[in-house]
Amino acid sequence: MTFGDQTTTDEVLEGRRLDGITAVVTGASTGLGWETSRALAAAGAHVLLAVRDTAKGESAVAEIRAQSPEASVEFGVVDLASLSSVREFAIATLAAHPRIDLLVNNAGVMFTPFGHTADGFELQFGTNHLGHFVLTGMLMPALLAAAPARIVNLSSGGHQGSDIIWDDPNYEHREYDKFEAYGQSKTANILFTVELDARLSDRGIRSYAVHPGMIATELGRHMTRDDMRALRDRAKAAPAGGLPAYKSIPAGAATTVWAATAPELAGLGGVYLADCQLATPNPWALDRASASRLWTLSEQLVGQRFEV
Repeated sequence: MTFGDQTTTDEVLEGRRLDGITAVVTGASTGLGWETSRALAAAGAHVLLAVRDTAKGESAVAEIRAQSPEASVEFGVVDLASLSSVREFAIATLAAHPRIDLLVNNAGVMFTPFGHTADGFELQFGTNHLGHFVLTGMLMPALLAAAPARIVNLSSGGHQGSDIIWDDPNYEHREYDKFEAYGQSKTANILFTVELDARLSDRGIRSYAVHPGMIATELGRHMTRDDMRALRDRAKAAPAGGLPAYKSIPAGAATTVWAATAPELAGLGGVYLADCQLATPNPWALDRASASRLWTLSEQLVGQRFEV
């Protein structure tokens, strides 16, 4: 089968078994995270759903088991906008799972009004990048223990909206722009992928950045009609000349599942994927010097070093 923009998660995993694989998926209570978790569990993986809310976690697990009664799933609570929550979750996860084969950093926020995380970071950069930066760093011993292992970071074509704003990533000295801030956070997801792969590929861990496409999920809950008009105007001015067509959730999660499991990607890493294929992001998102610089900046911001 030739995969493309309408390929679904089940088509990616058709005929495949993932027995013995342990996966952690953030933002797994709804949308792409839930579908990714469902598909992995249906193929035999043990999946830890990382969610913000206990009731939603219980519901998400129940829904997966309703569809796949033999599914091996559990959930844990983590708020990626709070580094203390991230650290508590990571410590508990390491204690329960000394080997993790797959980490899917799926959770995120988009086009939020100006706000801050519990630690004072701009909300989109802090949640989408810094929360996952700390989580990934702290789970690294379990990923290394399971090597070969994979890390999948959910980015977006929205990364085209901004490079890293190196002198003011938290909008302390400039007017806030929700689209630019989202773009910065999604560029950070790709640069993080590049740096992870550079540091860890020779130790059996490969990393992938994914653009899922346009999908109607709870991620867009902060968008107003004016925001949609502004987004369309920006997209028309971009090289692609407009917004892409919407995908279903199973098609939107397919590239994540492909990145997580495809045998043909075993020798690759530090790459950007879309529509279950290799894709080409803005050059600023693959810049090796920027990737290293972001790692250093991130360690400074979160006050924690990761010797990987």
